[in-house]
Amino acid sequence: MKVVQLTSDKKKIEVVLTPALLPLYDVENSIVVVIDIFRATSSMCYGIENGAEAIIPVSQVEECIAYSEKGYLIAAERNGEVVEGFDFGNSPFSYTAEKVAGKTVVLTTTNGTHAIHLSRQAKKIAIGSFLNLSSLSNWLREQNENVLLVCAGWKNKVNLEDTVFAGAVVDKLRNDEHYKIDDSAIAAADLWSLAKDNLGAYLAKTSHSERLKKLGIEEDIAFCLNIDITSAIPVLDGEKLVKF
Repeated sequence: MKVVQLTSDKKKIEVVLTPALLPLYDVENSIVVVIDIFRATSSMCYGIENGAEAIIPVSQVEECIAYSEKGYLIAAERNGEVVEGFDFGNSPFSYTAEKVAGKTVVLTTTNGTHAIHLSRQAKKIAIGSFLNLSSLSNWLREQNENVLLVCAGWKNKVNLEDTVFAGAVVDKLRNDEHYKIDDSAIAAADLWSLAKDNLGAYLAKTSHSERLKKLGIEEDIAFCLNIDITSAIPVLDGEKLVKF
């Protein structure tokens, strides 16, 4: 019997619910969008929008320290708090034009920079947040590549806010006939449909939101849920995230 090979020229949109699942996906043949809504990727988008020359994501605190002698701003967060001795952490309010315009920031965080590090074999790595939702989605459509929406999660576990954002991107792209989506993307889009009319209330119940509230930084949470207040798309160029 003749075996018929079925082929498709459609591009895939897949949601990786946690970086621990990345080995199961075709990273090398995809554009990866790293998502860490509370707060790393939101701050990266805001910093690049506000004129930061570049943001260098690194995995370890020690790597970050090594850059301090080069005149860069160094930023480190662990478990939601600024690491002692650093210029700042990953609060978006640290990435205003007054603080970062024309400067390079070296950043390490608990989840977001870890996800970037694990995704380095991708065709391209871009940074996503609610702040740049529409510009990111439009850019992805123009690239005509497979898309992996990588949720940074919390210490390799699934979290709700990153998944909901991934669903928002899926929702913007899913009606394009050039894409096919997987089950995790369908699930994420369904969560977005539940959350979108009152995003703050829906995500108030997340475990990460509770962690940040205990640290007294509710303003950060609210800020990270602003939709389309920036247009810059941070894209990794070598070791640096720069404005597209």
